[in-house]
Amino acid sequence: MPPPLRMVSALSLAWLGAVAAPLAGQAPPAAPAPAPAPAPPPSFKLSGYVEASYAYSTEAVPPNTILGRLYDRYSNAFTLNALKLTADRPFDAKKVDAGVHADVLLGQNAEVLHSSGSGASGFNVGTDGEITQLYVTLNLPTANGNGIQFKAGKFVTMMGLEVIEDVVNPNWSEGNQFIYVENFTATGLELDYKFSSSADIELRIDNGWDRVVVTNGNKDFMGRLGLTSANTALGIVGYVGAQEPNSNASRYGIDVLLNQKMGSKASVWIQGDWGKEKANAALPDPTQDATWWAVGGWLAVDLSPKVNFAGRADYLNDAQTARTSGAFGLLSTAAHKLWSLTGTLNVKSWPNALVRPEVRYDHSSFQVFNGKDGQVSFALSVAYLY
Repeated sequence: MPPPLRMVSALSLAWLGAVAAPLAGQAPPAAPAPAPAPAPPPSFKLSGYVEASYAYSTEAVPPNTILGRLYDRYSNAFTLNALKLTADRPFDAKKVDAGVHADVLLGQNAEVLHSSGSGASGFNVGTDGEITQLYVTLNLPTANGNGIQFKAGKFVTMMGLEVIEDVVNPNWSEGNQFIYVENFTATGLELDYKFSSSADIELRIDNGWDRVVVTNGNKDFMGRLGLTSANTALGIVGYVGAQEPNSNASRYGIDVLLNQKMGSKASVWIQGDWGKEKANAALPDPTQDATWWAVGGWLAVDLSPKVNFAGRADYLNDAQTARTSGAFGLLSTAAHKLWSLTGTLNVKSWPNALVRPEVRYDHSSFQVFNGKDGQVSFALSVAYLY
C-alpha cells in the first residue's frame, strides 16, 4: 500500500477507536415504557346508616301520639327509625356512560313515606319498608365536561333543605315545611344539566306527588334552577300538575332556598314556599281554591370539631287546611297556622356515630295538642353511618 493510503487508513482506524471508546461501557437503549393501563370501570358503592331514638312530648294524645310530627310521632317510646341501604354505580360525565342508584329504607320511618299505588296494585315492600329512590342514569358527554344526564325511575323531591335521610339534616326532627308543603318522592323522567360550576338545572315529568301508580293519566311537572358562588347558593323550584285522583284541578307553586356560609364554622338557610290548588272534591272545602305559604330559617354553628348546634324556626299558614287537615293527627280546622322552634346538638365524639339530643316547641292557632295550643318535646337520636 502506498504511504499516503497507509496514513489515511491509520487515521480512520484511530478516529473510529476514539468514537467507540466512550460507548463501549454503555447499556443498550431502554425499551419504551408500556402504555398506562386503562382506568377500571366504576364499581358499586354501598353506604347507609342505622338509627334509633327516644322522644317525649308534654302534651301527647293518649295513648302516646305526638300530633303533627313525622318520624318522632310516638311519645315516651323507643323507636327503631331506620336501616338505610344505598347502592350506587356512578357514571362518567366525560363519556357515553350509564349509572344506577337505589335507596332502600327499612324501619318505622318508612311507614309514613309510602307512595300511593305502593299497595297491592303497585310496588309494595311492606309496612316498614320503602324504596325511596331507584333510577337509571344515561349520560351524554358535552363540551364543558359535565355531561347531560337523562334519568328514569323514582326520585326524592327537589324542594327544600330537609331530606328523607334525617342524619344529614341540620336538625333531627323534620320541620313543618318538609312534612306539609313538599312531596317526598316522584316517579318519572328527569333531565339534569350543569352549565358551569355556578349554574345547573333539573327538569322532571312524573306521575305526581308521592304516586307510583297513576290511574287518570295526569302528570306533574317540576323544575329547579341552582345558582352558586363561593359562599352563597340559591335554589328555585317551580311545579304544576293535577295531583288529586279523578280530577284535573291543578296544583302549582314555588319553593325558594337560600344558603349563606358565615365563615368556616357557620351557615344560614332561609326557605320560602307558596302553593295553590284549584277547587276540587278532595279539598276540605271543594267549592273554593286552596292556598298555603310557609317560611323557615336554620342556623348551624360548629361549637368544636366534634359538636355542632343547629337551630330552626318555621311558620306555616294553611288558609284552607288543604295541607294539614287530618294530617298526622291534626284536626280538620279552617285557617290553620303552625309554627315551631327547634334546637339540636350534633355530637360526633364516636367514630362514624352521630348522637343528637333535641328540644322542640310546636304551636298551633287551635288547641290541637291534647286540648292546648302548644307542646314541648324532647328527643335523643343515635345513628351509625357507614
